[in-house]
Amino acid sequence: MDVCAYVAALEREGSLMAAAARAAGPDAGVPTCPGWTVRDLVRHTGGVHRWATQIVGDPRTGPWKDDLELISGGWPADPDLPDWLAAGSAGLALVLRAADPGLRCWAFLPAPSPLAMWARRQAHETCVHRADAELADGRAVTPIAPEFAADGLDELLTGFITRQGGALRSPVPRMLRIDCADTDARWVVRIGPDAPVAERDPSTTADADCAVTGPAADVYLALWNRRPADDLDVAGDRSVLDLFRGGLRVRWT
Repeated sequence: MDVCAYVAALEREGSLMAAAARAAGPDAGVPTCPGWTVRDLVRHTGGVHRWATQIVGDPRTGPWKDDLELISGGWPADPDLPDWLAAGSAGLALVLRAADPGLRCWAFLPAPSPLAMWARRQAHETCVHRADAELADGRAVTPIAPEFAADGLDELLTGFITRQGGALRSPVPRMLRIDCADTDARWVVRIGPDAPVAERDPSTTADADCAVTGPAADVYLALWNRRPADDLDVAGDRSVLDLFRGGLRVRWT
């Protein structure tokens, strides 16, 4: 996917999330984010959008760890939260679309360029939290295109999990194979005493301890812990999948 496609996805996901947040109401619990209400979810996502906007727009060349409420200029009143969220995603989309392709700013995941990293990360950040908002409203998750879901899996597996702070480990080396049934995307993840390693389009999967297969969108939501893995085709030692899901930690810096 290119930057334009990511920005279009960000705009779409931002609009869907704002609609779901409005329907659910600020006090609704978010089952996929224990302890959070929709209010917390919207504040987090809208704050992240404004954080990313300033990193790309200023631009900032080093990590920025200020409080999201401070970055956002304070939280809006509850009735204004959905519109504030939509405005933040739209503003971020404008900045990403106007940015120089050669932009130099801080980035924290592998990508062809800092701009590509931020466009990709914010598209998937918003998609995952859009699913959270829809689940908080008790509705079915709006379908996710297979190619976009496979791209998000690639970001998770080749980017985020390699930055784990120690949670995703195994004293005995284990291999998890992941296949998207509706695209040609597949990976193997090797989990051992050191940081996990993911391989895209592996040359061999014969030694996998566990193989997970399903539609890309279902695998995407399951590996991000946004839906159970019960409907996926899981062959071999299921505890390896449980190890992955239980050890997943997302770190921004």
